Amino acid sequence: MHAKLQRRIQRYGWDKAATVYEDGWRDSLKDAQECLLEMAQPREGEAVLDMACGTGLVTFPLAEAVGPSGRVVATDLSDRMIDIIRTETTKRGYTQVDAFRADAESQDNLSDSQFDLVTCALGLMYVPDPMNAMREALRLLRPGGRAVFAVWGARKSCGWAEIFPIVDSRVESDVCPLFFRLGTGDTLASEMSETGFGSIQEHTVVTQLPYEDDEAALNAAFVGGPVALAYDRFDESTRVSAHEDYLASIAQYRTRDGYRIPGTFVVCSGIKT
Repeated sequence: MHAKLQRRIQRYGWDKAATVYEDGWRDSLKDAQECLLEMAQPREGEAVLDMACGTGLVTFPLAEAVGPSGRVVATDLSDRMIDIIRTETTKRGYTQVDAFRADAESQDNLSDSQFDLVTCALGLMYVPDPMNAMREALRLLRPGGRAVFAVWGARKSCGWAEIFPIVDSRVESDVCPLFFRLGTGDTLASEMSETGFGSIQEHTVVTQLPYEDDEAALNAAFVGGPVALAYDRFDESTRVSAHEDYLASIAQYRTRDGYRIPGTFVVCSGIKT
């Protein structure tokens, strides 16, 4: 897929998903985000960039950690995600958070070597060239600064992975090409090293994605996630058939309490030497 088209799909897709994203994914992403924050070790007074920030599930814990004397810049490709963060920032009374729309691959409005820490929680899978985003992180970090990236693990370890072929079979182009590539083998760590990061550490997080019923699982997968733009264009009969296929793909993970779908994440940290 052409990079410009991929960015357009991601931008407007996440605009569609923004208002329901947290309800669908907050609990499912918690373990990965907590691992990222533990590896990042944000400190009071630090300057932090949170790339592909979404609705702020990582941004706001970072803001708490750096405190009023610190600074958190949150960027995302989606205008709606940024609107949500700005509203919540005002509500919480944070003066240390600034949020604006930016492409992770080219954050030209940010100057070199101004951050102590860069984070990206589950955003690199959507970037046309993830190594360009890593290079931007390296550029923006001060010498000795840290970067921590989290991605979904290998396809075989993620029980909800059939959502992509189910949607792709009903649209003209792949929605998220190579979504699981970075989380396969040592790809993320290797590309961080190739980009120029040192002292790389890698953790694998194995967890379960909890959904209380069919509706919750469907809303997360189709309305609040990466296929939202394609799904918005489906007619009713296409939606019904896609729902049936997806529920069949996760039926083995159904429990008395809903669903517990396996999920794996890879989290890597590195230092700008």
